[in-house]
Amino acid sequence: MNDMERDYQVMPHLDQYERHGLADEDEDFDAEAELEARVRAEAEMERRDEYEQRGTRVHGRVRPRALDEGEDEWLRQARRRRAADRAADGEMDDDGEEYEMNIEAYDCPLREWITKDRTKVEIRKRLSRFLRKGQVDEQGRSLYHKKIREMCNNNRQSLEVSYMHLGTVEPLIASWLADAPKDMLDIFDEVALTEVLKLYPSYGDIHQDVFVRIVELPLEDAIRDIRQVHLNMLIRVSGVITRRTGVFPQLKNVTYTCMTCSYNIGPIFQNSSREEERPNACPECQQKGRWQVNSAKTVYRNYQKLTLQESPGSVPPGRIPRSKEIIVLNDLIDLAKPGDEVEVTGVYTNNFEASLNTRQQGFPVFTTFIEANYIKRKGDLFSSDNLTDEDREDIRKLSRDPQIVRRIVKSIAPAIHGHEDIKMGLALALFGGQEKFVKGKTRLRGDINMLLLGDPGVAKSQFLKYTQATASRAVYTTGKGASAVGLTAAVHKDPVTREFVLEGGALVLADRGVCLIDEFDKMNDQDRVSIHEAMEQQQISISKAGIVTSLQARCSVIAAANPIGGRYDSTKTFSDNVELTDPILSRFDVLCVIRDLIDPEHDRRLATFVVNSHVKHHPHSKSMAHEAEPAHETEDDGIESIDQNLLKKYISYAKKEIRPKINTQDLPKIQRVYAELRKESVTREGMPVAVRHLESIIRMSEARASMRLSQQVSSEDIDAAIGCMLQSFIGTQKQSVQKMLQKKFARYTHAHRDYNALLMEILRGLLRETLRWANLSAARSNSQADAVNQTATIRCRDLESKAREYGITDLAPFYGSSTFRNSDFTHDSAREVIVHASN
Repeated sequence: MNDMERDYQVMPHLDQYERHGLADEDEDFDAEAELEARVRAEAEMERRDEYEQRGTRVHGRVRPRALDEGEDEWLRQARRRRAADRAADGEMDDDGEEYEMNIEAYDCPLREWITKDRTKVEIRKRLSRFLRKGQVDEQGRSLYHKKIREMCNNNRQSLEVSYMHLGTVEPLIASWLADAPKDMLDIFDEVALTEVLKLYPSYGDIHQDVFVRIVELPLEDAIRDIRQVHLNMLIRVSGVITRRTGVFPQLKNVTYTCMTCSYNIGPIFQNSSREEERPNACPECQQKGRWQVNSAKTVYRNYQKLTLQESPGSVPPGRIPRSKEIIVLNDLIDLAKPGDEVEVTGVYTNNFEASLNTRQQGFPVFTTFIEANYIKRKGDLFSSDNLTDEDREDIRKLSRDPQIVRRIVKSIAPAIHGHEDIKMGLALALFGGQEKFVKGKTRLRGDINMLLLGDPGVAKSQFLKYTQATASRAVYTTGKGASAVGLTAAVHKDPVTREFVLEGGALVLADRGVCLIDEFDKMNDQDRVSIHEAMEQQQISISKAGIVTSLQARCSVIAAANPIGGRYDSTKTFSDNVELTDPILSRFDVLCVIRDLIDPEHDRRLATFVVNSHVKHHPHSKSMAHEAEPAHETEDDGIESIDQNLLKKYISYAKKEIRPKINTQDLPKIQRVYAELRKESVTREGMPVAVRHLESIIRMSEARASMRLSQQVSSEDIDAAIGCMLQSFIGTQKQSVQKMLQKKFARYTHAHRDYNALLMEILRGLLRETLRWANLSAARSNSQADAVNQTATIRCRDLESKAREYGITDLAPFYGSSTFRNSDFTHDSAREVIVHASN
């Protein structure tokens, strides 16, 4: 302690400085001479640098010395500061040259190498260059600057970056992104935010963060194939969302307050896959463990957990579907809901679970999950929001086809032979009518419900399966339900939280879509009570276990059922053939009865169609398919079908953009038909007609106008809707009254119908009668009936007589049409008969 005073003793001989190079205080200081000398010195240095080709560079180019002549001193200083800033950012070295660091040569683990400052600077520079000029469009403008503008115009936070684009421009950065995604995505997010703020400096007032979403990852892994080698790597999986939790706040940047001295420390960033990180001791009072979260200075983020299950079609035979938990954060919240088939790109990581580790297990066991970076719903591929300008142009061009309605009907379930009325009903259900609100309170549904009732083996389930593949949002189930929830909704105890939760059934999951129900007549008693409200008011009311609410079920119901006893009995009414009550039946807009009748001619054409379809679509017999095709197609009417993907886009566009409206001059026709149907329903014992069927005609006419992408419902649309309703009404009657009703309403059922198709149907009906009488005559004479079936002749005057009942008098255009030429019939004008040759 005594020696410390000696350090402050005065020592004059040590306090003397050299006077060489120092100006005397009494010496006059010439500022102008000093400035002139400095300018000469800098000019000399500039001349030397220019001689050595190392002069002041701007983006790698030599700056001409003439630009600096006459420049003020403060301008040169500002230029030096900008160059120093660029060098600090890694874009230039100290000499002003472009700086390119060799980041490939690293001798440590990749994640440790990425976290180094110089490596981060180089990665930022390359990613920034990629966003600015890595990809350009046809006009030579930056593709990702265009995406940034679209993102900011919509006030979003996610910037979608293609992995294929990044791999083409920066292959090393792309490989590091797949191997160390967490660190790379953090850097990428910072670079993206910087680029956004360059274009929109005030965008930080709207969103403080921008997230880069990696799309088009080339490799996809199955959920059951994920192993330890995938840990902490970027992977892509697909499946169906089966469960979704609520949205919870999660700590992001935490500020802690010491409970002893009120000292604040933070913010501390919290990693979503780790435990909460907090300081050990207070720097102010040295107390340990006495921390409290400062809510005012803490930043939270949204957190949600999904359960992703393997798609049913991807599960190996004899195995049960496996599932994986998905963690979604920030703006990915509520992007997918249960029932959606999605594709998830994210980081596969692990976390310690205390419940899985006991003393008996020995080594610790970790739970694994996927932290989502990008979620794509597969149904969105054909939604109207994702349609390109080319798609919209193709859709408008397709709608201008005068045969567009027939083309759409032919494109519905092309693998099923015939059943044009069912295909028309399915097309109307897919397009749907317009929902309306009466005085802003009462809602009138616009969805069309359809019931298929028929004998076994008539392709009822195949119709439902095709509709599931065509509709943008569809849920397929059975009457008993795929789970304990059933068709409507149920309350059960959550296995995680142990609380009563509400889970929606098939009708709730199909909201704003199509619900396909097979074995509709086998539903349980609970669903029978709720199905009435679900099909008409399109909502399900629940009051159980303290939960009182209503769930939306705004969907079209397309159901299939089997008759009582297995086969449909035409001597009974429709309600006597099915175990469904009249209130439920009245909620269906279209009722189709499918009967498996014995018809030799129809059976032959059906067998030919099925055999040719099997041969044509066999994967190893493409050459045989052309040889097996007949010389003429029996059903070829010259109408070309539409590709299924284009049909999906067409339906999505129509449901989004088209709002047809009925003209007032067509309303009396609907009123007149409704009055006649009411009169017939009272005298007959078929389907009862109510006001709902009047609304059904309006809905179906609007749906047919949507098929043409028309904003106005035409008279032809109303006639087609009336014809569809009459076919449902007549088909549900007893066989004894069907023919009488067909004649009475013929002016409606065949109005605006293609005359060639109508005459072909009449001709085939005459053929069936001719073959029936020929077989009876052959049976009475004990001769072989097979010889009779080879050829059959129909008199032309019989066809003309039947055609006059429908107002058709001239048959010459029919004989020359492609419908007649491509059939099995030939016209013998000399004998005035029509000859049918059986193959």
